[in-house]
Amino acid sequence: MYGIAIDLGTSGFRLQLLDLQTKEVIKTVMTMRHPLPGGNVIDHLEFAVRAGQEVANHIMVRTLKDMIDMFNVPPQLIKRMAVCGNPIQLSLFQNIEIRDLAYAGKNMQKRLGIETVKRDLKVYDGNAIFGDSFGLKDCDIIVLPSIEHEIGADALAMMIKTDFLKQSGASLVTDYGTNAEMALKVGDRIITCSAAAGPAIEGQGIKCGMLASPGAISDVNEENGLWRLTVLDENMAESKGHLIDPVTGEIHEESKMKPRGITGTGVISAISLAVDMGLIRTPPKLPNGKLFLGEGVILSETDVEEAGKAIGAIRAAHLTLLVEAGVKYEDLENMYMSGASGAYVDANKARKIGLIPMLSHKIVQFGNTSLALARDVVLENFKLEEIAMLADKIKADHIMLASNETFIQFYTCELAYWTEGMPEEMYNSVLESYNLPRIPKVDFEHIVERREKKDIVDTGYKGMEIFRALDTVIEEKAIGCIGCHKCEQECPERAIRTVYKNGNMYADYTAHLCLGMSCKRCVGICPVKAISYRELLPVSL
Repeated sequence: MYGIAIDLGTSGFRLQLLDLQTKEVIKTVMTMRHPLPGGNVIDHLEFAVRAGQEVANHIMVRTLKDMIDMFNVPPQLIKRMAVCGNPIQLSLFQNIEIRDLAYAGKNMQKRLGIETVKRDLKVYDGNAIFGDSFGLKDCDIIVLPSIEHEIGADALAMMIKTDFLKQSGASLVTDYGTNAEMALKVGDRIITCSAAAGPAIEGQGIKCGMLASPGAISDVNEENGLWRLTVLDENMAESKGHLIDPVTGEIHEESKMKPRGITGTGVISAISLAVDMGLIRTPPKLPNGKLFLGEGVILSETDVEEAGKAIGAIRAAHLTLLVEAGVKYEDLENMYMSGASGAYVDANKARKIGLIPMLSHKIVQFGNTSLALARDVVLENFKLEEIAMLADKIKADHIMLASNETFIQFYTCELAYWTEGMPEEMYNSVLESYNLPRIPKVDFEHIVERREKKDIVDTGYKGMEIFRALDTVIEEKAIGCIGCHKCEQECPERAIRTVYKNGNMYADYTAHLCLGMSCKRCVGICPVKAISYRELLPVSL
């Protein structure tokens, strides 16, 4: 008998096949992208609203069916699944109400008749999710509970699967990603919030950015004034890349590992190193406006701004939690990091640029806690009642950052720093004008403990396989298109092409490549405004 653990992540899906008798992991299957267009949860939500919730659900469920098929086990022998993710992913998976997630404000929600939407722990039979023909009628599908409408089961996982809940001293935990969910524990009190960091933290929205895959720069280190690149090889292992002068682009020692782009952790590393070496004195200014990382791979000042907005959002959220809880910055004892970025990023580099509070005494790095909790639930290592009770307990203390004045004030300072180069002293002066505490100098040693070196430690005795057959195409009529192909040339992911059929011009978008509403470069570059990225319909379901 088998079970399947499912992590519906914003940047992709991860599934593990489990042996219910031996409790072993057999195999892991994952995607390198999310099947819906967009680089963050807001894009996925926006697509579901525009194209239809049923369409978004169908794309996701079809992808999961194809991934389950890769396990090569009879569906009737799959007896239990557990699904973890953020509220948007879980809602789309279940095909339940999403409008409360899309429309802010109690009055609007009341007019829509969606005042109370519960996202508690639920158990379905397999047919309810995957249909009668897939063979899962005897399979229980457990959807883990969300805490608030922007804090999902994945946030619950990061608390349970680290030792965050055991701490008596002030402790922070953050699942780093496009939607950075976090919690602060002070005594018995747990306060949560969610920072919409955006796609840059995952390497998207950066001109040469890419998700972790062969050819991606994942780290950068200084060697005698030059930069040594770390590049992922065909097996996703870190390999020695070029030794390069980031200012001139001259390669002093060439590597066979040619970089094709840079991951989010690589961007963090490069910015941190540039600050450390004085190449960035006042963000986002760079020597000659760019940093060279290889043939055709550069970081621009615009890229620094985009990354800075993400870093600043997370830092402002951390500071907001501390201030709202009445915790002094210097009293923060522990910082827990989870998620792929939390596992792979160099904690010291992340700390220098604000992704981790400078005053945390201990930093502990974990991997994919969302998949880990789903696996434990499938193997019945946790009682479902205990998980549901914990979710209910935490619901009472949540901060909505979008309407929180403290966060707005902190983020205003962060934006001024990353986009205008606001000096540190002025930053602190502005905080004082807002009656917020200054950020003191750091004068103590901190401890970094890398508890897990990979986001998925145990991939199973049959290893990991990448599901690459993400092939959904969405389209809109391109009324007035003149066939200049500027939209195709501008697209950073090569996701769009213009086609003529049935007497009309259309813009076809490969869904999983398209960065969605957070990008829209194709719309901006079109000289005749032939496309709007509004009237979207799938053409390959």
